[in-house]
Amino acid sequence: MKKIINLIACVALTVSFSSCATVLGGKVTRCQRIQPPAGQPAREVRAGALIADLLLFPPGIFIDFMTCAIFKPCDDGMLKGKQ
Repeated sequence: MKKIINLIACVALTVSFSSCATVLGGKVTRCQRIQPPAGQPAREVRAGALIADLLLFPPGIFIDFMTCAIFKPCDDGMLKGKQ
C-alpha cells in the first residue's frame, strides 16, 4: 500500500511541475525555436496551453516559453526570410 501511495505522489509531483505545451504539445520545430526576422510578425502563442498553464500550474508558463513549446508550429515559408 505504501508503494502505491509513493507512486501516486511521484506522478502527481511530476505532472504538477511540468508545463502543458511542453508535455502535450509534441515535438518543437525549428520554426518555433528561432526568432522571426525583423519586420516579420511575432509568433503566435497556443492559447489553450497558455490558459491551461495559468489554471493548473502558473510557473509552467516559464518552462513553455523557455522551450518554445508554447508557440504554434509554422510552415517553412516563415523560415525563408531567415536563410
